[in-house]
Amino acid sequence: MLRFCSGDESAFDALFERHAVAVHGFISRIVRDSDLANDLLQVTFLSVVRARNRFQPGALVKPWLFTIAGNAARDLLRHDKRAMGSVEERRQSRERSLEVAFPDPGLRRLLSNALAALSADQREAVLLHKVEGWSFSEIAAAAGITETAARIRAHRGYEKLRQILGPQVEM
Repeated sequence: MLRFCSGDESAFDALFERHAVAVHGFISRIVRDSDLANDLLQVTFLSVVRARNRFQPGALVKPWLFTIAGNAARDLLRHDKRAMGSVEERRQSRERSLEVAFPDPGLRRLLSNALAALSADQREAVLLHKVEGWSFSEIAAAAGITETAARIRAHRGYEKLRQILGPQVEM
């Protein structure tokens, strides 16, 4: 990132190659639509190009990218409900994104539906914490909230998932 900020345009390719898959996965889990996630991935990296002069040397690149990606996804969800497509398209997209992690189709469908029942903020906090392994301070920084608010979002998401999935599912 520092090379790119210094004007080395070829460093952008390395940055994209290193982080695009993780950023795409993160966006896909938020918007639950692979095609839309592809578009938002492009928006994210375009924003990186535009904002490179605001990158703070010494800051971690991945949380910075995820912050940009999360903001783009949340903005889209807030302002363009039509972009999310039909209920059936969203269900199919969620199932595709969970196929790799959960080979059992029944469990995958159950988890997909449970995640869809969470608010976007809760879903983001749960996915970043459990799937991506982020700390609450990293989640807070990415979402522009306090660490306490990040913990509350995740806790409420976990509680709702427990209600939906039942006590036998460990979180």
